[in-house]
Amino acid sequence: MLAKVHSAAVLGIDAYPIEIEVNSGMGKPAVIIVGLPDAAVKESRDRVRTAIHNSGYKFVMGCTTINLAPADIKKEGPSFDLPIAVGILAITEQITAPQLADYAIVGELALSGEVRSVNGVLPIALCARAQNKRGLIVPADNGAEAAVVAGLNVYPARTLREVAEFVSGKRELSAVREDPALIFQQERRYEVDFVDVKGQESAKRALEVAAAGGHNVIMVGPPGSGKTLLAKRMPTIMPALHLEEALEVTKLHSISGLLAKGQALVATRPFRSPHHTTSNAGLLGGTSNLTPGEISLAHHGVLFLDELPEFHRDVLEALREPLEEGRVVISRAAGTMTFPASFMLIAAMNPCPCGFYGDPKKECRCSPSMVERYRNRISGPLLDRIDIHIEVPAVKYKEMAGEATGEHSEQIRARVEAARTVQRKRLGKCNARLSPKEIKAHCALDDECQELLKMAMTELNLSARAYDRILKVARTIADLAASERIQPDYISEAIQYRSLDRQLWM
Repeated sequence: MLAKVHSAAVLGIDAYPIEIEVNSGMGKPAVIIVGLPDAAVKESRDRVRTAIHNSGYKFVMGCTTINLAPADIKKEGPSFDLPIAVGILAITEQITAPQLADYAIVGELALSGEVRSVNGVLPIALCARAQNKRGLIVPADNGAEAAVVAGLNVYPARTLREVAEFVSGKRELSAVREDPALIFQQERRYEVDFVDVKGQESAKRALEVAAAGGHNVIMVGPPGSGKTLLAKRMPTIMPALHLEEALEVTKLHSISGLLAKGQALVATRPFRSPHHTTSNAGLLGGTSNLTPGEISLAHHGVLFLDELPEFHRDVLEALREPLEEGRVVISRAAGTMTFPASFMLIAAMNPCPCGFYGDPKKECRCSPSMVERYRNRISGPLLDRIDIHIEVPAVKYKEMAGEATGEHSEQIRARVEAARTVQRKRLGKCNARLSPKEIKAHCALDDECQELLKMAMTELNLSARAYDRILKVARTIADLAASERIQPDYISEAIQYRSLDRQLWM
């Protein structure tokens, strides 16, 4: 006897349909799973057998073959437990489910018969909707996540018996609905705020400019100057996520198992801060299962690299292409996968190994050669992709002891969103993504600005790569000021944000 149950599996950030064929025949009792299953899928035979017994049903007695089609794509994870169990109950005629083909089923089984949550339910729900399924049966803890997909009935279940009785028409399961607009309203909030940062007004201004134009930033300053404090508050001043962006972010977090129990949607921009010992695979993705790395988990958000020179050089160099392309292509023996990686890079570093080079109060213990080697760990091509360099000096005691007098993140975000609106109307993208041709067309300078920039390039020994970056940042400053024309003051401010290009620094 043959039974067919529909499910889905995740490949990259999307899901594809899986048809589970369960066939029982005569012969020595055995369960054979085919269709390129990994170890977790092969182990499902033991979980399913025990879960069926503990749910009050009988396991199949003959030789049973379970095929996961299509057979040429590797199947991973425990999410096929539940549909396999339903298929076995169907071929043994312990349930009668004439409409089983109308549903997609996904879930892991505990030995007790309880249905446990699995990763990647959001892309699976999108796949089920594309397949015009009547409904999707998921673990109860994944119900809210799947329910954000409009036009699909999502049925959360807690046990195998609930699912068996539902598909056979003996029990009702309530379909859940989630309103993304309501989720945004309730969860679009941050635990931190820019008003918490005392002092560092110039650094806060630079981060506002960076958020307004989508520019990458590097902060240089001694330990304890507030670099990490500032970086963690960067998402709070970036434009709010749109629904399409939130769905992309949620899919990435879902397949990585980072969603909290019962969480439906990632409503705020992500902030990822990997340790400097992170490997290439950890940062870019592409482990044996081709999962997303830190740069993809920071998609539409912030990737913060603290102690930048301490990262392995090959890891830093691997960032260059994703910073330009907004995506990362991973090629491994298991295949090739493309993950989105459109993030804002915020990097931080000390001015020298001890951290006190140039500090007026603490003496630097590093020799000139040590300082040079430390700074040369960051290559020119990587710095070439960072538009804004800012110095973050130590905070004075008077500022630390005083009351916080700065602006709230909400006030800064309003100006940033206004500037982004101008940029979308202009070219449909932020200023950081302007091509050389677009810079020439939209960053034109008058004679006074040209003379000022020429003098800066000559007197401050700025590198050639700084020229385009200064123009893009000046365009963003003009957008923040609602100015069509780039003013000399905007050029002056943009020049100040290129400290690492000055030969006196190097």
